[in-house]
Amino acid sequence: MAPDITTAAANATVEQPKAGGGRGRAFVTFLAGNGDYVKGVVGLAKGLRKVKSVYPLVVAVLPDVPEEHRKILNSQGCIVREIEPVYPPENQTQFAMAYYVINYSKLRIWEFVEYSKMIYLDGDIQVFENIDHLFDLPDNYFYAVMDCFCEKSWTHTPQYQIGYCQQCPDKVEWPSNFGPKPPLYFNAGMFVYEPNLVTYRDLLEALQVTKPTSFAEQDFLNIFFREKYKPIPNVYNLVLAMLWRHPENVELDKVQVVHYCAAGSKPWRYTGKEENMEREDIKMFVKKWWDIYEDETLDYDNPLNVERLTAALLKAGGAKFVPAPSAA
Repeated sequence: MAPDITTAAANATVEQPKAGGGRGRAFVTFLAGNGDYVKGVVGLAKGLRKVKSVYPLVVAVLPDVPEEHRKILNSQGCIVREIEPVYPPENQTQFAMAYYVINYSKLRIWEFVEYSKMIYLDGDIQVFENIDHLFDLPDNYFYAVMDCFCEKSWTHTPQYQIGYCQQCPDKVEWPSNFGPKPPLYFNAGMFVYEPNLVTYRDLLEALQVTKPTSFAEQDFLNIFFREKYKPIPNVYNLVLAMLWRHPENVELDKVQVVHYCAAGSKPWRYTGKEENMEREDIKMFVKKWWDIYEDETLDYDNPLNVERLTAALLKAGGAKFVPAPSAA
């Protein structure tokens, strides 16, 4: 069940090129603070191990991630890389979520140029099928899954006001008097990209002259990569809200990557009491996450025993999920 150690070691030690073009490949995620998101990253590491990915998981951590959590990640075979925060220019923008401001720090992953290509995954994502083939997508593009304009945070936009959504563009046509259709818009919880120092420099320069908007770094990345964006199927990033917003676009038996970003859906905090969380499909996906997280056979081979790992994770907070009979 352990990952390919030779591949992981090689990817971690390749000499860093000046601009890009490293020989390695890796998954990468982002972690900040001392909260319970470390559980999500542990679950992701074990999920990648279960689907037998041959590539390592790099965790970009901010300085405020405690040493105890870093040890947990190392014990699960992760490559921990500390990064410095990146902040947008001072402004009066009201982000859709207050914590979004720290997500600009994700731009630092373009510095990881010892890797030729990386797949970014948020810490509240789980991989249920092997997606290593995405590394073989043609270079020089930015790949991600299209998002939805139906969330209430979009109420300030003409899309929301007229009921237009790129997930069902034929349902409500874009009025000709509104000008060109909105460009395709992706969810930045999962994407395939190529680290490059020139791109990283351009990202930071663009950030200083781009007014922050509601969805923070997601909006910014959509603006920056507008010309290079290529959509991939939603099976590679099923945002759980799609289950009730656009069920016609979801084939449950084909889903490979699940994004637990709907309110109340974080498996390690799940209570089933929030809106839409009582659904059987949600319970099924939460249970699948816990089945991986609690599977001791998926723990990386390390000196840290299971008892110590469990005790350390419990300090991160969050309730243990006890599925209802209907979720079995």
